[in-house]
Amino acid sequence: MRCLTKVTEQTFKLKLQNWHNKYQGFLDEYSVNQDTGEITYTHQRLRAAYSSLCANLDYLFTYKKYKGFYIPNTTNHLDGGKFADLKNRIKVHRGLSKKLKLKLVDFYMHNNGKKF
Repeated sequence: MRCLTKVTEQTFKLKLQNWHNKYQGFLDEYSVNQDTGEITYTHQRLRAAYSSLCANLDYLFTYKKYKGFYIPNTTNHLDGGKFADLKNRIKVHRGLSKKLKLKLVDFYMHNNGKKF
């Protein structure tokens, strides 16, 4: 699946289920740490990605369900725009405590939130 914006929710769910059925054995592989004897899944990050998709599946196609709200299909405008500006403002004030950083974020969101 190359482009999520060109697929329907039902098709995506079906393909995700088929993918899981095909690779379930691979996902269930585990490794034993030779030093500690700890048993962990070999492909933890892949399992986490699949789990995240399943947990958020109801929200993945929100932008298609509510077309009248003009919801973007990515968060790029936040990551590269609003949050980048906020990160720069926090970076300028390096010596702030966590409490003051949270106040800065709160102030920023209240004063600039309308533009999101």
